[in-house]
Amino acid sequence: MIERVLASIDRWAIVHGDNLATMRAIPAGCAHLVYGDAPFNTGRDFTTDDGRPAYSDKWPSLDAFVEHVRERCAAARDLLTDDGTLVVQVDPETSHYVKVALDGVFGRDCFRNEIVWRYRRWPTPSRDFQRMHDVLLRYTRHPERERWNQLHEPRSTSTIETWGHGRVLTKTVNGRRTTVRTDEPGVGTAMSDVWEVGIIAPSGNERLGYPTQKPRALVDRIVLACSLPGDLVLDPWCGSGTTMSAAVAHGRRAIGLDQSAVAVEIATARLTRETLQRDWLAESGAA
Repeated sequence: MIERVLASIDRWAIVHGDNLATMRAIPAGCAHLVYGDAPFNTGRDFTTDDGRPAYSDKWPSLDAFVEHVRERCAAARDLLTDDGTLVVQVDPETSHYVKVALDGVFGRDCFRNEIVWRYRRWPTPSRDFQRMHDVLLRYTRHPERERWNQLHEPRSTSTIETWGHGRVLTKTVNGRRTTVRTDEPGVGTAMSDVWEVGIIAPSGNERLGYPTQKPRALVDRIVLACSLPGDLVLDPWCGSGTTMSAAVAHGRRAIGLDQSAVAVEIATARLTRETLQRDWLAESGAA
């Protein structure tokens, strides 16, 4: 069945079922990017805004939780092309345990980034610094081959005051490295591993009512940096379909997996609506 699903993917497909069993049934080496917003070991049951059960994030132990994530990332590794990438999003309280486990799966030389997603939200009373970030761990299938598109962010005010908006180059002159300004248009600063992206507001237009929904702007960066048009992007925990939405919007193909019927329903409705809207815009010449 899964072979028929893969063969028929023009833009996107969603599989309802256990993600581990499904990934083990998918032919190896077919995915260029796997991005997953993994469970966070919160010990909670999550519901949609209208009260429907979405998924359970309860685990008998920390070891059981880490093994759950490790097994699925190991299965995802087998699905990656030789230049493919896996990015898994986890909670700061467990990210170091997950990283050690994934170092054992991929090898430490395939670890590329710990990305910190920093956001702002209403503070809560606490005797600690406010927790306002998640962690994204990025691994490549091969230590020396990867799909990579450099992303840039605007220059800081101080950099613009010193160097202006033109391209800045570093050259070696007489054995010494020097920085020079050129008349070529600049593209900004190479993006760092700390990302400031706002969360989805409770009343935001992007909100679909699915718990822990991540902003499209966050996943857009992963899709654009780590894949090419036409590539296959896979999300083992597709939830509300944010990864698939980003992939299709940027000309990639996408497949999402989830055992939650509510997640499949919400993601399917979302992708169907967005695909129809995009097709209408293309046909009308507005796109």
